[in-house]
Amino acid sequence: MIRIRPATEAHFTALLQIQQAAFGEYANVYQVSGWTTETLDSLRQDAKEKHIFVAEAEGVVVGSVRFWIVAGVCVIRLLSVSPAHQSQGVGKALIREIERVATDAHKFFACTMLRTARNIHMFMSLGYKAESILPDHYNHLDLICFAKYR
Repeated sequence: MIRIRPATEAHFTALLQIQQAAFGEYANVYQVSGWTTETLDSLRQDAKEKHIFVAEAEGVVVGSVRFWIVAGVCVIRLLSVSPAHQSQGVGKALIREIERVATDAHKFFACTMLRTARNIHMFMSLGYKAESILPDHYNHLDLICFAKYR
């Protein structure tokens, strides 16, 4: 069973390891070093400004996501699931928990790498609609952005 809860600093090392493994899968397709080399200090700083959830299976962190709300829009970033736990509903559980707790958001917004069919399918299965494509975005990534309205 997957348990979703707010991250604490005790989760940060595991969170970064999962993020590194999850985004590391795409190292041959995209430049992902911004996500695979994040430090504990930069994560601590990010945690001051954003909400971070972790997903746990049997007490072990298997995924995480960050989000914040600005002008009624909930921006979702850095959804990461351990490669061993992907395609088991962990990412969906994290997104659904954000939707449950972000009661003051009227829109949810998330981007993913354009060449990640699994991620695109996950957002679409949760009712998100493709809203824009950002070609050659930072680090030369091609991103597809999704939105879901309440």
